[in-house]
Amino acid sequence: MAQALAATVASLMPQARTELAELVAFKSVADPAQFPPAECEAAARWVADALRAEGFQDVALLDTPDGSQSVYGFLPGPAGAPTVLLYAHYDVQPPLDEAAWLSPPFTLTERDGRWYGRGAADCKGGFIMHLLALRALKAHGGVPVGVKMIVEGSEEQGTGGLERYAEEHPELLAADTIVIGDTGNFRLGRPTVTATLRGMTMVTVQVDTLEGNLHSGQFGGAAPDALAALIRTLDSLRAEDGSTAVDGLPADASWEGLQYSEEDFRTDAKVLHGVELIGSGTVADRIWARPAVTVLGIDCPPVVGATPSVQASARALVSLRVPPGTDAAEATKLLTAHLESHVPWGARVRVEQVGQGQPFRADTTSPAYTVMAEALREAYDGAEMEIAGEGGSIPLCNTLAALYPEAEILLIGLSEPEAQIHAVNESVSPDELRRLATAEALFLRGYAEAAGRG
Repeated sequence: MAQALAATVASLMPQARTELAELVAFKSVADPAQFPPAECEAAARWVADALRAEGFQDVALLDTPDGSQSVYGFLPGPAGAPTVLLYAHYDVQPPLDEAAWLSPPFTLTERDGRWYGRGAADCKGGFIMHLLALRALKAHGGVPVGVKMIVEGSEEQGTGGLERYAEEHPELLAADTIVIGDTGNFRLGRPTVTATLRGMTMVTVQVDTLEGNLHSGQFGGAAPDALAALIRTLDSLRAEDGSTAVDGLPADASWEGLQYSEEDFRTDAKVLHGVELIGSGTVADRIWARPAVTVLGIDCPPVVGATPSVQASARALVSLRVPPGTDAAEATKLLTAHLESHVPWGARVRVEQVGQGQPFRADTTSPAYTVMAEALREAYDGAEMEIAGEGGSIPLCNTLAALYPEAEILLIGLSEPEAQIHAVNESVSPDELRRLATAEALFLRGYAEAAGRG
């Protein structure tokens, strides 16, 4: 059966490429300050139509509290069969510097054996992966489980719309097992499930020093510069070696298990020759087990067009990733207190939270992981399943774990290092898409069989 399912998935790949191209074409960045909301709305309708075409019932566009839309559908299974919830998201990160893309970011482009486009791997490709698995099963006797599909519309913004909607409608996403299709293999061709996710908090910090900008020649040297004050404040978030140093936040945990060599990490991260990595401990410690602060953006005058002025105000967006065992709400308080206490010269400071999600740890000893290990082994020609951490955040995971404590949660996906998610020239490996879709189909069949034996 494994060979038959794999052959069917392979035969469906041309259709998958066409559909992924259609979905990538939507500029579905869930931030109206950057792209029109109509782009996200159109992407949501496309996903809903795709679910209806596959026979899903109760397909709905869910208006969530953050103003985004998530797409839901239910595909009934045989009587007595377990229910599996499949997750992906259709919103994407902004393309960043479009001039740096080798092909248009919202046009799926094949190059050197990969498909390039924003969202190709994260996570529009994840939705296509789910569709491929279900179509393959339909071609070989039908889908043996009940399937709920939820496709989120604002995951990348971290604004919590789907989490709050799920809490208000706890029956909607209830399932025996949940497959989150939004992580990735440790390396191309090495099947991996993700055991941990870091949580995240995002804040804006604004520093004000003057009623208005001043001539730097007339007042510079005595007038307090808000931009300089902000830079000093942000610099306080790191130790000399670059480690995150938020007052009161532990930053010395270790990762036990799969390790990430510095050489491989430098290659994957495309670190420039001669530039040092930051932090201490192993790479796995730094990206999976410890907090990490990042300055995501600064509002200040650009170099082109700048005037000789002392700046009266400056603002930054700061992200803090926190590992399992650290409460994201407490981390937010510590980050806020740190920023407020490290602003120099008595400058006025205002810190506002704009997003937050808790870290997550999966139980990889649960029965569904045994089934997934066998499915991945078959799909990857005998390669054993590996277990890794993930430095990123999927806030919904903790919400689902709290709502459905008996459900098993598995995390797989297409975002291996070469995919360059969140960066320019994001891409997906069609071979990885094919293998993971095959593995998911094998998993759903194996899970149904295991449940029947139980």
